[in-house]
Amino acid sequence: MTDQLNADQVTPDQVFEQMPSYFQPDKAGNTNAVINFDLGGANAGKYWIKIADATATSGKGEGENPNLTLLADANDFVNMIFGKADPTALFMQGKLKIKGDMGLALKFQSMFKRPS
Repeated sequence: MTDQLNADQVTPDQVFEQMPSYFQPDKAGNTNAVINFDLGGANAGKYWIKIADATATSGKGEGENPNLTLLADANDFVNMIFGKADPTALFMQGKLKIKGDMGLALKFQSMFKRPS
C-alpha cells in the first residue's frame, strides 16, 4: 500500500500486511480486541487484527476468541479501507455484515489511518 498503488491494485493480503503501520494508538485508547475478517469473492480469505497494549498486529486465518467478525466482499473491503466505499452504505445494502461488538465496529475505522 504505497503511494503508487490504488485500491484497484491492492489485495487484501497487502492491506492486512500493512494494517499495523496505519494503527493510531491514541485513537484506540484502552481497546483490547480481536477482529476477524471473512472476505468473499475474488481474493477471498480470512484475516485477523489484534489490538492490545496500544499496538496492532495482523495475520491470515482466524484470530482466537474474536470480539468482532466483519463479513464482506474482498473488493468492497479494500475500497472501504481506501475510502472509496462508505462502510455505513455497505452495511445498509447488506454488503457488510457485522457479528459481535457493534461499538468496536464503529470505532474500528477511526483507529487506523487511511492508506494513501
